[in-house]
Amino acid sequence: MKTRLSRDRPAGRFITSLFIQELTVADLAFVVTTVAIFALVALIARGVTKL
Repeated sequence: MKTRLSRDRPAGRFITSLFIQELTVADLAFVVTTVAIFALVALIARGVTKL
């Protein structure tokens, strides 16, 4: 028995859209974390050179 949701939007397309959105958010979080780590290392290096 098909529900109204399955007639309006194919389940595979809906799941794929959510999956791609989750991957995009994960990629963005990875990039932001990587940039933050490099910025922290740069600040530490600058502080060490002043000693």
